[in-house]
Amino acid sequence: MQIRHLKSIVAPSETFSRIQSLAWSSNNQKLAVVGADRVIQLYDETGERKDRFATKAADPKTTGKYVVTAIAFSPDATRLAIAQSDCAVFVYKLGLEWGEKKSICNKLIQTSEITCLTWPKEQNNALVFGMADGKVRVGNLKTNKAATLYQTDSCVVSCASSLDGNAVITGHLDGSINRFFFDDGVTGASQGKFASHKCAPYALAWGEQIVVAGNDKIVTFYDHDGRIAQEFNYSRDEDERDFTTAEMNPSGQSVVLGSYNRFRIFNYSSHRGQWEEAPVKIIENFYSVTALAWKPDGSRLVGGNIAGAVELFDCCLRRSRYKGKFEFTYVSGSQVIVKRLSTGSRIVLKSHYGYEIQKVNIFQDQYLVAHTPETLLMGDLASCKLSEIPWTGGGNERFYFDHPQICMVFNAGEMTLVEYGVNEILGSVRTEYINPHLISVRLNERHSDTRRIAYLIDQQTIHVMNLVNGSVVATVNHDTRVDWLELSGKGNRLLYRDKRRQLHLYEIATQTHTTLLNLCSYVQWVPNSDVVVAQNRSNLCIWYTMDSPERVTMVPIKGDIEDIERANGKTEVIVDEGVNTVSYALDESLIEFGTALDDKDFERAITLLETLEITSETEAMWKSLGQLALQNQKLLIAERCFVATGDIARARYLRQLNEMIYDAEMEGMEVEDFIIQARLAVLDKQFKLAETIYLEHGKVEEAMKIYQEVHKWDLSIKVAELKNHPELANLKRNYFQWLLESGQEDKAAHMKEEEADYIGAVNLYLRGGMPGRAAFLLNSQASLGGNTELTEKIATAAFNSGLFEKAGELYERLGNSDRALDSYKRGKAFRAAVELSRTAYPHQVVSLEEQWGDYLVSQKQMDAAINHFIEAGQSVKAIESAIAAKQWKKAVGIVDSFQPPEKGKPYFLQLAQHFREAGELANAEKYYVLAGKPNDAVEMYTTSKKWEKAHALASSFMSQEEVAILYISQARELEAQGNLKEAERLYLTVGEPDLAINMYRQHKHYDHMIRLVTAHHKDLLLETHLYLAKTLETDGNLKQSEHHYIEGKDWKSAINMYCANSMYEEAYRIGKAYGGPNSAKQVAYLWARSLGGESAVKLLTKFGLLDAAIDFATENGHFDFAFELSRFADKAKLADVHYKHAMFLEDDGKFKEAEAAFILAGKPKEAILMYMHNESWDEALSIAETYDPGSVPEVLVGQAKATFEAKDFARGETLLLRAQRPDIAVRFYKDAGMWKEAIRFTKEYLPNKLTDLHDEHERFLAMQASGSRSSTIGSKEEAMRAAREDIVSTARLLEQQKDHSRAIDLYLKLTSAHLSDLDKLEEYWERAVELAAKFVPDRGHEVVSNVCKRLMDVQRFEHAAEMYVGVDMFKEGIDAYLAAGKWEKAREVVANYAPSWNEYVEKAYVSHLKSQGKADALVGVDVVAALDLHSQRGDWEKCLDVASKQSDDLLNKYLMMFCVGCINEARYDQATETIVRYGVPSAKENYDVYARLARELLNHGGKENLSALREMLFKIVHGSTFTPQSGVPQQFSTLLMICHLITLRNHCQKKQDLIYFAAKQSISLLRYTNEIPPDRTFYQAGQYAKAAGFNNMAFVCWNRFLDITDAIEEGESALLENADFANTDVPYDVELHASDFDMNKEEVRDWVLQMSLDRKVNQEVDRRNCDDCNTRIYDAALVCFNCHTTSEACIVTGYPVLRSKVKCPTCNRAANKEDWNKFILSERVCPWCGTQQQPSFNIY
Repeated sequence: MQIRHLKSIVAPSETFSRIQSLAWSSNNQKLAVVGADRVIQLYDETGERKDRFATKAADPKTTGKYVVTAIAFSPDATRLAIAQSDCAVFVYKLGLEWGEKKSICNKLIQTSEITCLTWPKEQNNALVFGMADGKVRVGNLKTNKAATLYQTDSCVVSCASSLDGNAVITGHLDGSINRFFFDDGVTGASQGKFASHKCAPYALAWGEQIVVAGNDKIVTFYDHDGRIAQEFNYSRDEDERDFTTAEMNPSGQSVVLGSYNRFRIFNYSSHRGQWEEAPVKIIENFYSVTALAWKPDGSRLVGGNIAGAVELFDCCLRRSRYKGKFEFTYVSGSQVIVKRLSTGSRIVLKSHYGYEIQKVNIFQDQYLVAHTPETLLMGDLASCKLSEIPWTGGGNERFYFDHPQICMVFNAGEMTLVEYGVNEILGSVRTEYINPHLISVRLNERHSDTRRIAYLIDQQTIHVMNLVNGSVVATVNHDTRVDWLELSGKGNRLLYRDKRRQLHLYEIATQTHTTLLNLCSYVQWVPNSDVVVAQNRSNLCIWYTMDSPERVTMVPIKGDIEDIERANGKTEVIVDEGVNTVSYALDESLIEFGTALDDKDFERAITLLETLEITSETEAMWKSLGQLALQNQKLLIAERCFVATGDIARARYLRQLNEMIYDAEMEGMEVEDFIIQARLAVLDKQFKLAETIYLEHGKVEEAMKIYQEVHKWDLSIKVAELKNHPELANLKRNYFQWLLESGQEDKAAHMKEEEADYIGAVNLYLRGGMPGRAAFLLNSQASLGGNTELTEKIATAAFNSGLFEKAGELYERLGNSDRALDSYKRGKAFRAAVELSRTAYPHQVVSLEEQWGDYLVSQKQMDAAINHFIEAGQSVKAIESAIAAKQWKKAVGIVDSFQPPEKGKPYFLQLAQHFREAGELANAEKYYVLAGKPNDAVEMYTTSKKWEKAHALASSFMSQEEVAILYISQARELEAQGNLKEAERLYLTVGEPDLAINMYRQHKHYDHMIRLVTAHHKDLLLETHLYLAKTLETDGNLKQSEHHYIEGKDWKSAINMYCANSMYEEAYRIGKAYGGPNSAKQVAYLWARSLGGESAVKLLTKFGLLDAAIDFATENGHFDFAFELSRFADKAKLADVHYKHAMFLEDDGKFKEAEAAFILAGKPKEAILMYMHNESWDEALSIAETYDPGSVPEVLVGQAKATFEAKDFARGETLLLRAQRPDIAVRFYKDAGMWKEAIRFTKEYLPNKLTDLHDEHERFLAMQASGSRSSTIGSKEEAMRAAREDIVSTARLLEQQKDHSRAIDLYLKLTSAHLSDLDKLEEYWERAVELAAKFVPDRGHEVVSNVCKRLMDVQRFEHAAEMYVGVDMFKEGIDAYLAAGKWEKAREVVANYAPSWNEYVEKAYVSHLKSQGKADALVGVDVVAALDLHSQRGDWEKCLDVASKQSDDLLNKYLMMFCVGCINEARYDQATETIVRYGVPSAKENYDVYARLARELLNHGGKENLSALREMLFKIVHGSTFTPQSGVPQQFSTLLMICHLITLRNHCQKKQDLIYFAAKQSISLLRYTNEIPPDRTFYQAGQYAKAAGFNNMAFVCWNRFLDITDAIEEGESALLENADFANTDVPYDVELHASDFDMNKEEVRDWVLQMSLDRKVNQEVDRRNCDDCNTRIYDAALVCFNCHTTSEACIVTGYPVLRSKVKCPTCNRAANKEDWNKFILSERVCPWCGTQQQPSFNIY
């Protein structure tokens, strides 16, 4: 994070004037500043002051006696909260715009000073503030009241909100930090201590983690569990002071802490998961930072100090520019500000999930796309709407922005729709067609809630999907490829066009399809309407209403439609007529009519239509309006519409209805609504609906009249039957007679059928000539199935009537297969005939299949006939049918199956021609070839310009020469026509590129010629370029010639060309460009050579090339010309020419002439080096002695080096001594590895260097030992071997010289790196020990110790141990044996030499067993250690099992250790179950653990945990018997009774007949609220009491529950009253804390309020008379408050046991007799001890 100072907003004052607080508004528009003057100053985002106002005191009398401690803007940026030290919080309404009126909208007066304030962003009407008395309160701005979130004993010094605004955290003076979570509707509100800090947390902020700092100069980061994640300690930094404030940036990934003169900046690395410190920002003379505020977009930081200064800083991680149009400011890893440079407008791009934004792109200068590792962000810069969706794409996504409201993302065949401003995917579809013209999306357009998309799933199928639920609402299957589609504005209609340019309309609601145009070149919906505009050839087509697509308005036009413009109350179609653009205005009133219909504004719609003439379009509109008016019962409007459309019948019907309504209104009556509905249903021909409406209102006659008026007497009779009409019989009789008389036997038969007179019905059907109906009745009625005569009669009638299939079925039923088969054949019912023949006449099946196929062919059902011909084995007929039906795939399958294949030859040509027309050329080729027409296939390919395929095919059926002749002749024709490109293609097809090249050469198309040479004769490319260059040079086209020379890599020829044409400047240019400086010099040189003399000098001087020409002459050996030019140059240049001449002569081997030239050049040293290089030492020495005496030693050293290399060491020594350089001789010897000679020579001539040489020799040997000479020896192995040999040989030499100490050192230099043979290595080390023992005894202990360590390193532990023991190093020897695992030998050493180390060995053995995890073996040695090992591993089951087999004390010890661990990890149930499993040890020291477990489970455990707890408590109290044990604390008896009542209640609540006991048990538990949560206990008591019908107790308990919860929320137990439970044994002063039990407080409150109004409910506890003093006492009290008589608790209900009681014979526990008997009758066991019991009638 980089922080850069921008400007000073408020200048510092000369005196103390602390900036108290700073705050930015959430919309980034306002900055509020408050200082010691208590005046709020408001600045805009640039730091310019816009407004100010003074704060007010809580009490007007104390004006000036307070300070503003904190300020905060509301999440909606309209209000400002101000916390003051005079115990008040004011909330001012400021508004969003500058200049709006300010007012105080809330005032919260408190009892203590306000110290800090925060306004969580998700709590628009709730702000949180801390107080000096330790309370943290929330102000509810709706009610203008404050409530306590939690209370502490220490002053609140700081507070902060979480990033999501759902939690706050506060710091307190004692270092404690508390956290509170608001109720999110799922987990509820919660509060708890977060952490304890080392000092007061004055600087507190909450982001990715919680940062805390204070006066200890330590910055601490806590994770969300309150653990320290990181610390940065600056306590040793003398320049650092106390940290006073902290501010987290809006992303939560950067934090700034202010101290004295500096800002500490930390950035969170999501990759590493930790905070990283940025360079400190030091601001000299800024003094203490008192306030910080970060702009919500993260781009600016404002800081205030103790002197009243306010400074503005720019903050960002980095900046970059995008295409010069946008600027990206990365204010955090997950937040980027995108700024348009042209306008300065900005948008904040932020990942809501905190992911790092990796890449940002902007498309079309408007649409923004950004990638994070897990999400994708998209936005519209125009509307400033952003979206973030989960995304795991691979980076190959394509984005489409054609729709203004959504972005379409295409990836891997799936298109995802994202609506701007919505952080979830709108929908996803699978499609490969992502052209904007093939996708249409409609979102909530024209006041509708429609969200639909239309897209292609293949080229001929359209899906319309509902994006709300993902369902497909329509599928449009088309027979041709679709090339355009678009939904209407409301998504209820779909327009689409196919490749044949046909325009189609699809009604989605009715799933109907209409073809609008057969040729359409343009189509579009008119914006914001259902009007369609299209172009058909030279006609403009307009559909003003799509309800009648046949009604179209056509206007002739002369051009092509370009666009539709709708603005300012006009709609115009723009037509491009070539030169001009013409606008055609549409009838806006007709368009507006559609809008009026959508709004159901009938008056406006009819007013519009009244002004229009009746045309086909307006007639359709009248009709649409009439239908809609009818649906909405606008009868007058509907009547007018039907009159306009000429529907007189409907208009007359509506006129009668309207007159009826009018007459009724005139008489002061009203026509009932159902009558109107019924009449309208009749108008719509919905007779059943009208009948239902009349019958629902008891109008039977009217319902019957409906059907009678339309002559539907049968339906009228059904109504009469339904309502038992008195004239029903007469109606039926008259109707039946009328049917017979009118010849309607079918309806008469139907009546008989309904009366179950089936035979009569059959006869009537036959009489009426309807044998089919008779047969159906026969089949449907089982009672007629056995009537053979009737069946025969019906079959005959059916046969005679031509119902052959039906007759066949009946004959088959009668078993007459012949007549059945004949009937089937006559009726062409071949399916049934085939099925019958398969069983009765198998030999006729094939014949029938062929007849079936012939019949289908006669019916033109060719495709259906194919399979039947195949079944009949008639392949020829099958393929003829397939071809006739255009079932080409089936035809191919059939013809390919012909055996032999030649059988299908008559059809191959037809198939080939089909595939050719269909564009399937490969299949066409196949069948042309099979038909023996390969030439037709070749012709097909050539016509289609498929030259390669044509050539391949021709090559297969024609000779190569014929193919070549054919193609070459065609190519020459094309060449003659000037179509060189196609001619080239043909030449290349037959492999004649040379002809194509020659063609281009003849036409002088040299570029194409070069292209073909490059492709086909790349080896001749340079040659071709040169040929063209020479040709062009001959033609005088020197520039083109130059180009080809250059491309031919022969730029020298270009130079020569220009030189030959006296164009030296061009030649010089080419030489300089392509040959470099030398070539340019060469051209200049040639030019000058051609001039000669002084002219050449002037020319070269003119170009500044004199020196270059001289250099070139010398480089090319033209020294005469060089000397001629040098006469006009300076002397230095002449000397240089002599020098170069000398070098030239030297190269030619003319050393004497070269020597003279070197002398003339003043370079005798070069002559010496020349002779030295050629090892002419005498000549070199002679010149040195004559011209350069200082070079004599150099000559001698060079000669000596040559002699050393020749192994002539004596002469070399002489020469070096003559040169006075003996040190070089030593170096030569060392380089040759001749150390002895080097030592000898040094001792003789350089005695002062002898010691240094010895040291160097030793270092050399050490380097050899470490393998450092591997690079010179060749391999590492050879290096190690050579080093080893050097060391050993030198050591032995030192032994011979009696230098034993050095020999020992050398032997010890050997390591395993030198020698892989450890035995041999061990010998060398033993030799060192031996030498030490014999000759250097003072080093014996040291050498042995060193060698033993080395032996230990190579794991020769036993040998090392023996050496250690040999020199009395017993401890080390024992350790070596232990390392070898030789425990017995170690014990022998202890026994024989070092008994004091016995305990050490045994401890080591135990440690060894521990480290190896051999706990079982460890048991026999140290059982406690074994148990500790099991416990450390967490293998408690094994640990406790072993301990249980040892002793009770051990078992108790480890059992308690296990329980303590479980308690620390809140695994109370597991601890309890384990205690019960091991018998509940009765040790008194366990009581605290038992009590802790019991209380935790009773307060927080579930129902399933309490059974084990009850068993544990029972064994603590009773042991192994049913009698209570002595010495057990009373608390366990109490806890046992609580657990007993809860577990027994959990059992009773499951049975309806025991719910009475559950209520009493819950009420009894109230006396134990000092042990169990009081809010839960009272809630459950009320709940079960209500269920059992104890409304009095339910009311009292739930009322008490509400008091308790209110007190818990307020944190004030003093709010509780105890009037309801006065003089009872229900505790009053109990600890209040909220339990985690799910309690519906609002439901309880509603019930209590309801019962408080019910006089039947006695709003007090149930009472009874005391058995001793007869005082009225609480019914469930065990102790009388008057006489203090104590009663036992009933083991069934927990109520006091009164006079009528029983005792369990087994456990001797008492119960009320009535309750005991009722429970025993149900459960058969004692509720206390669980033994089988019977009802008891004994009275104690």
